[in-house]
Amino acid sequence: MPALILLCAAQFMVILDITVVSIAMPSIQQDLGFAIADLQWVVTAYTLAFGGLLLLGGRAADLLGRRRVFLTGLTVFTGASLGAALAGSPTALLAARACQGVGAAMLSPAALSLVTTAFPDGPQRRRALAAWAAVAASGGAFGVLAGGLLTETLDWTAIFLVNVPIGIAVGIGALRLLPVGGGASPSARGPIDVAGALLATGGLVALIYGLVEAPGAGWGSLQTIGLLALAAAALTTFVAVEARVRQPLVTLSVFRRRPTTTALVLMVAGMGTILSTFFFLTLYLQHVLGHSALRSGLEFLPGALLLVLAAHAGGQLTARLGAKPVLAGGMTLAALGALLLSGVSPGGSYLADVLPGLLVLDLGVGLAASAIFIVGMSGVGDEEAGMVSGLLSTAHELGGALVLPVLSTIAVSGVGAATLDAASGLDPVLATKGFGDAFRAAAAIALAAALLALAALRRSDVATGTPHAFAH
Repeated sequence: MPALILLCAAQFMVILDITVVSIAMPSIQQDLGFAIADLQWVVTAYTLAFGGLLLLGGRAADLLGRRRVFLTGLTVFTGASLGAALAGSPTALLAARACQGVGAAMLSPAALSLVTTAFPDGPQRRRALAAWAAVAASGGAFGVLAGGLLTETLDWTAIFLVNVPIGIAVGIGALRLLPVGGGASPSARGPIDVAGALLATGGLVALIYGLVEAPGAGWGSLQTIGLLALAAAALTTFVAVEARVRQPLVTLSVFRRRPTTTALVLMVAGMGTILSTFFFLTLYLQHVLGHSALRSGLEFLPGALLLVLAAHAGGQLTARLGAKPVLAGGMTLAALGALLLSGVSPGGSYLADVLPGLLVLDLGVGLAASAIFIVGMSGVGDEEAGMVSGLLSTAHELGGALVLPVLSTIAVSGVGAATLDAASGLDPVLATKGFGDAFRAAAAIALAAALLALAALRRSDVATGTPHAFAH
């Protein structure tokens, strides 16, 4: 259990840093002199490096040793966090954020593969993955809270400095608690697939960058079409290379496992829905209702706590009922929550317009998150733990990268000249209409995910038939 807590703490830092900067953006812009158009790179630099390198980080954990890659990633992430806090210019901050992403891309899949290999497939692993899912799904909400709290009580540098003592403590704990030795899978030893790594990283970076920039550049622009075409070409070539090399970065046979492939798609849909919803809710609370950064962060807390509880309950229900009803039910609740949020109004309130939908959304995503991780890692052997962990982590990152640009485009297109750029001022009526459109689109995505779970999974998937599988 101490090792599980330590690994979840490391993952919590990684997920927290995706959203923790959102509320601090105005302070960062003012102190470092960021141009409005460049401010989004504080998030994008991290996302690109993190999402682009996850597959390589996961496979490196299998080949080079999970403990070694975990500690290396933790060191890079912690050092880069210190660099971000000390940054005196936009260039320095963006470089530090990119280095944080590199460290996170090693740290996250190595930690998940350590969780998977430390617990035998069955009730113990499901309980551990439920805890992991709670961290992965709730980190975004807690990031908004932490960002508001640290920015208002201290300053924006604190959102990065807080990682330093936590990283040092996790590192000391890892040296004491994680198994000594390389930790590599004996059957996975061999050279890293360099060609596959370059193609996967290049393809994912082009895909994420193209999608993130698409709302501003235009979906039909030469930049967007060119980047998406480049991503498609690189990833298609990657598949061809992986089919021929002796030690592939990704063993293509993993995609023939129906539960694993379904879990990857549901991860994209589930994380895309909740992270995008948090984005639009933050704008609504601060720029339409006029709430402070700290108050907005605190208003996410009830949902975040419910999400953690739901994730643990989801693990138990998956063991008893199977993954199919839990995933279908969870994503249906998420769709209902997003639909409730679509009723936000310019003169609304947190209690009437936000809290009911937020609670239903977090309940649904929490239930589904555990089942997604359990289904994705079910039956995975030691030799593939890092690879599958990398795939699931990549799907987690792609969720926001794929869904948020689409919903942002929907939000903007419905309001004409209105913009989601808070610095230029939001028209409450037009902006709220755009947010409502985005929430309705999020509901449609979540409902489609529920239907996929019904169609692609069997009721017996991951079920034990033992009502006390999680009894202590």
